[in-house]
Amino acid sequence: MYITPLNTDLLFEEAQKESLYLKLIEQINKDFNLANEGIDFPMSISPEEMKIQLHEKIYRMIQYKFAEYLNLLYIIDVSEDQIKKLDGSDLVVLAEEVAFLILKREWQKVWFRNKY
Repeated sequence: MYITPLNTDLLFEEAQKESLYLKLIEQINKDFNLANEGIDFPMSISPEEMKIQLHEKIYRMIQYKFAEYLNLLYIIDVSEDQIKKLDGSDLVVLAEEVAFLILKREWQKVWFRNKY
């Protein structure tokens, strides 16, 4: 049964436990490329480094490429309701929360594709 991870570290832990971490990287690379925002994480990237780089990428997109950021969220299929619930007063915190929502959605895709 799919259980939504409570934070990024637990998500990565679950992905590694299920041997799906590489699939998660592939899915993120694929969806970012579909949005013309190539991120191309190497397969050897550590979970901690991925977390940092994804956060930085989202932060820059919110600041400088907002239309592309919205398109990315649409392509990845991040819930609009979840985005609306976030507090946008601090961009650094917002980018971190959005990065987690993206990771959660990508993990959900990978998990379901693996199970069914």
